[in-house]
Amino acid sequence: MRLLIVEDEARMAQLLQRGLAEEGHQVDTCRSAEEAREQAEALPYDVILLDWALPGVDGLSLLRSWRERGLRTPILMLTARGTVGERVVGLKAGADDYLVKPFAFEELLARIEALQRRGSPEATHATRVGALTLDVRRRVLMGETAEVPLTGREFTLLSELAARPGEVLTRTELLQRVWGGAFDGPPNIVDVYVGTLRPKLAKLEGPTIQSVRGVGFRLVEAPP
Repeated sequence: MRLLIVEDEARMAQLLQRGLAEEGHQVDTCRSAEEAREQAEALPYDVILLDWALPGVDGLSLLRSWRERGLRTPILMLTARGTVGERVVGLKAGADDYLVKPFAFEELLARIEALQRRGSPEATHATRVGALTLDVRRRVLMGETAEVPLTGREFTLLSELAARPGEVLTRTELLQRVWGGAFDGPPNIVDVYVGTLRPKLAKLEGPTIQSVRGVGFRLVEAPP
């Protein structure tokens, strides 16, 4: 599964990310509501783990805004607020489940799996990439008669570009969205992955990734 953790406490976020990654899941983290709001709407997550006590805009307000904007991804609230009244407030705001801190990691896994089984449009939706289809579950790019597999980074990068077709995304923006704000690798990593995606798109006669010199990249339809 692809999971998003929204947790401002660095140690808790790190422990959750490490544990869930060891279980084979692809995990992204956000430290604030502002960062998480766009992240959750840009990528097709299977489940979101949301802390109530975020700095600035709290998790409950973020949850309500997501639901008002039509986001239907299953959301599991993680919080120290454990009274019946507080749980009711969280569930009525749009949470699908509620887990009180501290909790056993095994229970967290079980609840995530239960939420994923319920399914959601975001979790099962196949994203269009021009005339091609990006299969979210299988992480493959499909044409009419063939398909090509994508690595995790290729999938995320292409998802970002496909979400805003024709719009130029800067290298900095793509680095933050695909590799995270803490990435300290080579600055040309975006160019490297664009280079691996281009022949895969060409093989399926799909759109192309166009370089905009000094700025970034955009996804454009291939000429007829």
